[in-house]
Amino acid sequence: MFHYHQQNLHVEDVSLATLAEKVRTPFYCYSSGYMAQQYQQLAQALYRFSPLICFAVKANSNQAVIKTFGQLGVGADVVSGGELRRALTAGIPASKIVFSGVGKTAEEIAFALQQNIFQFNIESEPELMLVAQLSEKMGKKAPICLRVNPDVDAQTHAKISTGKAENKFGIDRQHITALYQAAQHLPGLNVMGLAVHIGSQITDFSAFDKAFAGISQLIAELRQKNLPVKRIDVGGGIGIPYRGETPPSLASYAALIEKWIAPLHCQLLVEPGRYLVGNAGVLISRVLYVKKGKTRQFLIIDAAMNDLLRPSLYDAWHEFQLVQQPKENQPHQLYDIVGPVCETGDTFASQRPLPPVQPGDLVAILSAGAYGAAMASTYNSRLLAPEILVKGHQFKIVRPRLNYDTLLGYDQLPDWLR
Repeated sequence: MFHYHQQNLHVEDVSLATLAEKVRTPFYCYSSGYMAQQYQQLAQALYRFSPLICFAVKANSNQAVIKTFGQLGVGADVVSGGELRRALTAGIPASKIVFSGVGKTAEEIAFALQQNIFQFNIESEPELMLVAQLSEKMGKKAPICLRVNPDVDAQTHAKISTGKAENKFGIDRQHITALYQAAQHLPGLNVMGLAVHIGSQITDFSAFDKAFAGISQLIAELRQKNLPVKRIDVGGGIGIPYRGETPPSLASYAALIEKWIAPLHCQLLVEPGRYLVGNAGVLISRVLYVKKGKTRQFLIIDAAMNDLLRPSLYDAWHEFQLVQQPKENQPHQLYDIVGPVCETGDTFASQRPLPPVQPGDLVAILSAGAYGAAMASTYNSRLLAPEILVKGHQFKIVRPRLNYDTLLGYDQLPDWLR
C-alpha cells in the first residue's frame, strides 16, 4: 500500500508529496486498503472459531477509521465513555461493543447500560459491585466477563505489559473463582465468562500459550463447580514489524486458539488494535533545518513529540523514509532526528543512517497508524496535526488541523482578569 511511483512515495494511489502541498506538514495519512487487508487476514486465520473481532479504539480513535472497520463487520473495544460515544457515532452497533478498562465511572457505566452494550470486562471487585448496583437500579442485566490477571510476562515493553501480578489490570487468579461464584447471585448481572489481555506488541507467542493454558484450566475449574462459562475474551496484543522484523504468524496464533480455547466451546472475542492499524499509517513531516553540532548532526523536522509521543514515551523505534525516492547507492549519513519542542526527549531517532537530506525535504515516519494521533497533544501550544484517509485514488481530511482561534478559545478568563 506504500510504494514509490514516479520517484515519490505514495499511499495507495495518492502521492504524499501532493498531499503535503495541499495540507501542509505535519500530517497523518492512513491506508483504507491496508486496514481492510489486515482485518481480512486475521478473520481468515480465525474463521473456524467464529470470533467477534472488536477493534481496540484506543489505538486509533478517528471515527473514519472506526467506521472503516465497522463496515467490514468489526465491533469495538472501548476504554472510556468518550471512546464508547465515538464508536456509536461511527456506526458500531452497541451489540458489538465491549467496555474494558480499570477505572470506569458510574456515569460511564450508566451510559453503557442505557446503550445495551455487548459486554463489560470487569477489572475488580468494587467495579463488579458498582456495575451490579447500577444495573439493578436501571432494571437491566449487565452482561459481564471477569478479567483475569494471569501473572504472565508478555516479554514486551514494561509500560505496555498488562498481565503481570504487579500490573493494575484484572483480578488475580486466586480470587477469580470466589468472585465469579458471588457474581452469579447479584441480580443486576448476567455473568458470561472470562477475559484476559496480557499486553501489547507481542511477537513471542509463548506468552499467549502460557496465558491461554492458564485460562483454559481456570474455566475447567469453574465448570467443575457448576459455574457456567459461555464466553472467553482473549484480548489483543498481536505485534507488528516496526524495524523490518518478520511479522508474527497468524497461523501460530490460530493454533494456540485451537489448542486451548476451541475445546472450551465458548464464544470467542478478540480485540486487536495495533495489528489492524499500526502499519496502515504514516506521519509526514518536512525538514526545517540540518544542524551540525560538535559531535552530532541534527535533522530538525516540523513534527514533534506532541504529534508522535511513542519514541519519547517508550523509546519506540520508527523507520524513516524519504518521500522523494533517493538515488541508488548514495552514501548515508548519521542524523539525530528531532522535533521543535523544548524537551531533549523530543527525539525520534538517534544516529539514524539516511541518504543526504536537505531543508525542505519530506520524510515519512512509518508505522504511525497506532498510538500516534490518538496520543497527540497541543504541548508547546502546537496545533494538532490533521489526519487523512486514503482509498485508492481518493483522499479525505478526516480530522482537520486545529486552528489557533480554537486552541486559544479553550481557555476561559475569570472575571477578575477581564
